[in-house]
Amino acid sequence: MFSARKCSGVFRAVRLHDFRSHSVSRASPNLTFVPACLPPDPVEVEELQRFVSNSKRLFVMTGAGISTESGIPDYRSEGVGLYARTDRRPVQHAEFVRSASARQRYWARNFVGWPQFSSHQPNKAHLVLRDWEKLGKLHWLVTQNVDALHTKAGSQRMTELHGCTHRVFCLACGDQILRSELQEHFEALNPTWKAEAFGVAPDGDVFLTDEQVRNFQIPACRKCGGILKPDVTFFGDTVSQEKVSFVHQRLAESDSMLVAGSSMQVYSGYRFALAAREKKLPIAVLNIGPTRLDHFASLKLNSRCGELLPLIVCT
Repeated sequence: MFSARKCSGVFRAVRLHDFRSHSVSRASPNLTFVPACLPPDPVEVEELQRFVSNSKRLFVMTGAGISTESGIPDYRSEGVGLYARTDRRPVQHAEFVRSASARQRYWARNFVGWPQFSSHQPNKAHLVLRDWEKLGKLHWLVTQNVDALHTKAGSQRMTELHGCTHRVFCLACGDQILRSELQEHFEALNPTWKAEAFGVAPDGDVFLTDEQVRNFQIPACRKCGGILKPDVTFFGDTVSQEKVSFVHQRLAESDSMLVAGSSMQVYSGYRFALAAREKKLPIAVLNIGPTRLDHFASLKLNSRCGELLPLIVCT
């Protein structure tokens, strides 16, 4: 499997199968970052079963709530999300591009958090969606997550709307490398540098003090000496029009939409729900807590993705 990024009119590909999981853990879900909720109601299970059964070309959009059961925190969940636990906020695109100190802080925290973040495995919800794809039920999957868990699970008919932290590219020349390879460069440049994290944040980030990151060295692009950036859409940046148009095409081919694990607060994903509403497609939402779709969704379910989706029979 390849992922391509268009840079200066040229598609550059980085092989992704290197981090695809060969043995998905089936251990009990990690509920540390999952908001409290009641078990699935039998009536709701039946309603979602009917929704999925009636769908022939299902368009699925996932958010951070589908990965919290894999031990990855999200931003907005009540009581356990980043915004509820701390006043820290994710890096902004403009700040990363213009500030060397911001890049040093970002990469130092990411370097510390990477071993744990990259080791997270898909949970039951990821595996169910993979299986729906194999059965021909799922027409296209769009994930707002950057954790590669859908790829690890084996999903192929998929768009990573906000990119993926497992890829890194140069802002100047567009050259790409795997994040795992960059970790080796970090280690070579910082052989004696050590830091203990004070907490974990979404997207492979951890909490470090300014003093801790002061002497951390970051490499430049191996080809042109330019700035390296993870292949993700930071806050304050926009998704490319090319990708947006591609997703709209996949939505136009679909007959229903399922949102799983997202409050849809970010417009980059919400726009597709609005488009589905305009097309009068039935929309089901599976998320713990309120979402922007609640007032027009055909069905709203307040349950864990990894608990409810496996109960749905798909043939």
